[in-house]
Amino acid sequence: MKTFAQIAAEIAPKIKEMMPWDAEEYLEEHPETLIVDIRETHEYDTMHIPDSLHVPRGILENACEWDFEETEPELVKARKKPVLLVCRSGNRTTLAAYTLQQMGYENVISLKTGLRGWSDYELPMVDIEEQPVDLEDADKYFANKILPDQHKPADED
Repeated sequence: MKTFAQIAAEIAPKIKEMMPWDAEEYLEEHPETLIVDIRETHEYDTMHIPDSLHVPRGILENACEWDFEETEPELVKARKKPVLLVCRSGNRTTLAAYTLQQMGYENVISLKTGLRGWSDYELPMVDIEEQPVDLEDADKYFANKILPDQHKPADED
């Protein structure tokens, strides 16, 4: 059995990844880039990159196709445009980037380190009301919150 981290590591060489500081420059040079945030709704509502399109990972494939309730026309039409995928830490976007490539997207980029890295690099984020997010609040939000019962038991290898 493979872990999520192992699967993501296997896929990583097959996709394009970009660090936040490179993404900032890339977005300036390629303003047509579609930023797609694949996190869950409560995550996106808390903070996100301005002007990003919210498409939760669970509906991504349907959102990329016509004739579904989840269809996102802007995303369907972006197969030839640069698409920058964003999640919390860059793991979910690895799998999502691979999937979009399989679906015919020509220039998919996974934001390595995700919004955590974006925040660490002090790039702008907004909340549900499109108001700027304070960097201190972002730091608190991205702090590790793994509960004791979520850790792997010592007796499991």
